[in-house]
Amino acid sequence: MQIPRRILILGPESTGKSTLASDLAVHFDEPWVPEFAREYLSLLDREYEYHDLLQIAKGQVALEDELAQKAQKFLFCDTDLRVIQVWSEHKYGKVHEWVKTELDQRVYNMILLTDIDLPWEPDPLREHPDPEMRQHFLNLYLEMAAQSGIPWEKISGNRSARLEKSIDLIESHFSQ
Repeated sequence: MQIPRRILILGPESTGKSTLASDLAVHFDEPWVPEFAREYLSLLDREYEYHDLLQIAKGQVALEDELAQKAQKFLFCDTDLRVIQVWSEHKYGKVHEWVKTELDQRVYNMILLTDIDLPWEPDPLREHPDPEMRQHFLNLYLEMAAQSGIPWEKISGNRSARLEKSIDLIESHFSQ
């Protein structure tokens, strides 16, 4: 198995992905990869467009690969190209070939799928507070996780419950 082991934190908007990635990084004293889209979009002085998603995807991959060099045992990834794929298909009805190809080549050792049981937190970069849309995106990510061939688990509950469950899953899975 590759070292560092890449743990993907995946889920819809406002489901605690960044918090969980950061909390796990602190617990295990390992790096975490923030969502590159946040930085990119916060610096953009216009609405994002289809071509921006490719730049975000490339930035996410580059940041992940850079931080993997600093990891000893685990790298906690707050999102991956699956989010770009879902977002691109939803908003533009298409996905750049580079994203598809790169997604097939990326290796993760576990997926922690964050549930929508946390309340929506408004944020200028978030687009879908509607409960039905949150459920729609969760269903897409559940299907992706199930079809990935990667061990995965749905993570629910409050912040401490999510962290405790995630730590238990990681420790039990990687102690084998």
